Amino acid sequence: MRTAELCALRSLRLVEAPVPEPGPGQVLVRVKAVGICGSDLHDFSEGRIGDQECKYPMVLGHEPVGEVVQTGPGVSGWAPKDRVAVEPALYCYHCEFCLTGRHNICANIRFMSSPEDPGFFREFVSVPAGNLLPLPEGLGFREGTLFEPLAVVLHSMKFAALRPRETVAVFGAGPIGLLTILTVKMSGAGRVWAVEPVAERREMARAAGADAVIDPHAVEAWREILRDTGRRGVDVAIDCAAREDSTNQCIRAARNGGRVVITGIPVEIQLPLEFHVARRKELVLYNVRRSCHDSEAALQMLAEAPARFGAFVTHALPLERAQAAFEMLEHYSDGAGKVVLEP
Repeated sequence: MRTAELCALRSLRLVEAPVPEPGPGQVLVRVKAVGICGSDLHDFSEGRIGDQECKYPMVLGHEPVGEVVQTGPGVSGWAPKDRVAVEPALYCYHCEFCLTGRHNICANIRFMSSPEDPGFFREFVSVPAGNLLPLPEGLGFREGTLFEPLAVVLHSMKFAALRPRETVAVFGAGPIGLLTILTVKMSGAGRVWAVEPVAERREMARAAGADAVIDPHAVEAWREILRDTGRRGVDVAIDCAAREDSTNQCIRAARNGGRVVITGIPVEIQLPLEFHVARRKELVLYNVRRSCHDSEAALQMLAEAPARFGAFVTHALPLERAQAAFEMLEHYSDGAGKVVLEP
């Protein structure tokens, strides 16, 4: 089978590998589409995600959908040709965090897109049967890849805890930011600001429902938001970028007693934080780690409005063009929103 390996900084290569056999409790899946995530881009362009460094070669990709090919011993309920979404995290199910339902912070978590556990930029993958979810009828494979990032957004909404008509500022209008804007508007948010330096993505943010868009390279976003709110600030500031001081911009833009939700992953290992501004405002800062039991709801939302969500998928490229796909995203070229690879 064909596999796209990250073999060095900013370098992907296509290699041949054997098709894996599904073991007991596993299912062999033919990957039909897999989205490129911002964290994949961190690995590609920086050689790490935060303080976790790449070990080459490695296989990225953790937003997969596909079809069942074969079931291993002991598996029931799945059959060849079943359309599936695949959860990429592998949990232990017995640590204190799993036992209390917080699987996303499992003490023994493994993640399929890391050096030790290859991801889904390949044609076939064997996964535990418990990691499969049925892909709803009428939802295409390309749009289906959004289930994983949308689940992350739904998890972040638990921290945002939006009340009807509360105001929101979303920093970053990449795929996670766009899904966040769409979700907060569907949740009954009032005025929503989108802060995004790329012109094409600002237009996508408007299409997602943002009431105002700000180019942070043209004006200081937090000052603009304070001016628009009569110096009050927004109820919730959500950092989907974690770049160019965006977390501190969120702190400055939030109202006294507001909430700041950090969904993006910073480039820096140590992040300068304007602690005293947050302290004086008595802000609550939340960190988001992936999702936790949100994938089913994400798939339902996608199935109810596939065209609305699917509009963010701007490019679908074959696996052999993985290098070009990553370069497009790194340079924000060709109006790229969500880019999907099709093995």
